[in-house]
Amino acid sequence: MRVLVTAPYHEKGLFDVKQGLGEVIYRPWKENGRAYNEEELLALLYETEAEALITEHDHVTATVINKNAHLQFIGVCRGTPSNVALEAASAHGIPVFYTPARNAQAVAELFIANVITFLRRTLPAIQWLKDRQWDHGAHTSYLQFKGNELAGKKIGMVGFGAIGQLIARMVEHYPCRIAFYDPFVEAGAFPGYEKMNLEELFSTCDIVSIHLPVTADTKGMVDAHLLQRMKPDALFVNTARAVVVNREDLYEVLSTGAIQGAILDVFDNEPPDELDYKIIDLPNVLATPHIAGATHEVEDHHVDILNEVLENWFVHKQHSALRLANRDILSSYIQ
Repeated sequence: MRVLVTAPYHEKGLFDVKQGLGEVIYRPWKENGRAYNEEELLALLYETEAEALITEHDHVTATVINKNAHLQFIGVCRGTPSNVALEAASAHGIPVFYTPARNAQAVAELFIANVITFLRRTLPAIQWLKDRQWDHGAHTSYLQFKGNELAGKKIGMVGFGAIGQLIARMVEHYPCRIAFYDPFVEAGAFPGYEKMNLEELFSTCDIVSIHLPVTADTKGMVDAHLLQRMKPDALFVNTARAVVVNREDLYEVLSTGAIQGAILDVFDNEPPDELDYKIIDLPNVLATPHIAGATHEVEDHHVDILNEVLENWFVHKQHSALRLANRDILSSYIQ
């Protein structure tokens, strides 16, 4: 099997793919300066005569798949295979594998770092110091930048998958109380954590953190009805997807001081548009440019996860739904 790898892949990972599957052609998208678009990816697949594809951000459109219906698999080094036309892949019986939770540790660590940074007013204190404003006495900064501790806070997770669960395991030892909303997780699945409906979670938690995928049901799900229920000293965090939040409603509660503030890593438009920047520029917003999952280790994690899937599927013939995005094709593989 000739495998075209455009995702970042370390040397050992490439070696393992070669050992298990055959020839490897490595053309990482980073050398292209950006993800391969449809036309570029079509040309690359044709040039390399690839029989399988391991991608990350490239545009694996229906056209790409329909013109390469012979592909034996598509591996997507992402938490969700949102850049792949799954219906087209399923129509041709091509399994699409992905790497959920590859960035869980990275996102969890940035969540904790930014929440503590916000609560302790670290950034304005640093700027105050650099601006040479410490000119009145030894205790000026101590009084002016007194913040809050994370310990004792009640944190509500909207969506309780791998990332939400990892954050919960980390912060429960501060200690923090954990609540969650997730229709796919049973109430008793996590002893010590409290399952709530959305209204109760937004009304009672000190920190509300979003961990939702983008679906027809979740787009715009977090709106004024929920945001206006938050406590005046509550903190809103979104390191997941921007479109699950109504940004006009978010701007309203932030700009009017209805809640303490927000920590945001995702925006409706990237690069941001005028309204995004209005939110980013608010004094009670700590914003980062979609870097929660941006660590060097994340690439190591996706190699480990995907290579394990490929070994199980092709070498050991273990055809399971684990990390298979288009599970509708599974029956054709189970004999």
